[in-house]
This record gives sequence, C-alpha cells and structure tokens, in this order.
Amino acid sequence: MTSLQGVKAVILAGGRGSRLSEETDSKPKPMVEIGGRPILWHIMKIYAQFGIADFIICLGYKGAKIKEYFFHYNLHSSDLTIDLRSGMTIHQSEAEPWRVTMVETGLETQTGGRLKRIAKYIGDDALFCMTYGDAVADINIADAVRFHRQHGKLATVTAVRPLARFGALHLNGDSVDRFQEKPEDEAGLISGGFFIVSPGALDYIDSDMTLWEQEPMEQLAARGELMAYRHTGFWQPMDTLRDRLLLDQLCAEQRAPWITW
Repeated sequence: MTSLQGVKAVILAGGRGSRLSEETDSKPKPMVEIGGRPILWHIMKIYAQFGIADFIICLGYKGAKIKEYFFHYNLHSSDLTIDLRSGMTIHQSEAEPWRVTMVETGLETQTGGRLKRIAKYIGDDALFCMTYGDAVADINIADAVRFHRQHGKLATVTAVRPLARFGALHLNGDSVDRFQEKPEDEAGLISGGFFIVSPGALDYIDSDMTLWEQEPMEQLAARGELMAYRHTGFWQPMDTLRDRLLLDQLCAEQRAPWITW
C-alpha cells in the first residue's frame, strides 16, 4: 500500500467564484454548502480517508470566513460546558484530527502565485497533493500518489472526461441521422484539478500573476515533466448554481459517489 505519511494537501481557496454569485456574495466559494457542509470540508474528507491530515489552504477572497469556520470547528462539533467565570470544558469532540494551515495569499493573486507563496510550508523534498476548492471526485488519492512516485516526473494532473450535459446531434448535411443522449465520449479529457506535485515544479512559477494552468503546466508538458493520471470515475465541479443543486441533491439522496469514507 502506498504510504501517504507526511503528505500534505494544498487547496486553492482564494478565488471569487463569480459564476456562483448567488452564494459567493457573502462567502468564498469553498464555503458554499452541499449536504449541510462546505464543499471545502468534502474535499478535505476525500484526502483524509487516505491518511492525509495536514492541509494548507490558500486564502484570498473573504478568507476570514474560512478562518472563522476552522477556529470554531471544535466548538460546533463538541459537547461542552461553559462556566461563565472559569471558561469552557469540552466533554466529547467529533472533530477530525486535521492540521489546517491557512495562508493569506492575496486577493488578486493567480493560482500559480498562490502556490509559490505557500512553498515555505511545503518543504524542499516532499511531494504534495493540490486541488481547487470547488470540485469533488471519487478519486483514489493513494493510487494517484503511487503513479506519481513511479514515473518520477515533477507533476501529475488528473485527467477526467466531463459528462456531457446535452444530447449530441449527428448531422448529414441538414438532416439529423443520429441522436445520442448525453454521450460519454462527446468531450475529450480535461484536467480534473487533482494534482500531485513535486516541489521542483514550483520553479516554473514566475510571479503572483502566473496562472498555474498556463505557463507552468505548458512548460512542464513541453519538457516531459507532466504526466496524466486517468480517473474514470465520478468527477463534478461546482461552477454554477445548477452544479451546486446537483451535488446537494446527491447528498440528500445519499448517493453521492465521492462520499466513500
């Protein structure tokens, strides 16, 4: 079994989430709830089930909301007694054994810049996991880390095939000769956002304004340092209100594929 002892998970949680403005006017996108919990919590649980308990969260837009959530986490999940003179006694806690480092990485900093800013919390030798604060998947993190260690390159991106939302029309001139409802092969493979990164990959980031998804990934690919881990299971981003409602419904009906803990 792949050992994940000492592996950290970095979560980019600083963006504005403007396409989900119904929710993100008052909170950062990772704090939008599905199934009664922030999607950020769901993402952390995905990693935690594989033994990862050390998280670094890159803050930006309304980052104080995330700090407040974790500062009060034990309070909200525990039985306690409050003596107004001597303080609080916690009797029983259901809080996860997580270590959460929250780093202010700037309001306007881009994804690559945020990674560069937290490099000092990673260390020079250890690989780390990285993802965004707005997508869930039933990905086997241990298997992805094993794949990364075996190929020895600087970065691994999870390749997923997004579900088509609309039926496909196959045309012969103006005549529809075949209709296929939501074909799985309509779209090509895309980045699913779950990365495994060796620290050397951060050398490809120039500044706060560098987008991880552009120059660094393009240069890593050009130099043969970017590998793809194929994930054929469930993957769903939360880009829009429709996405949030879908994820929330899956939780309510107890058929959320990513909840495997």
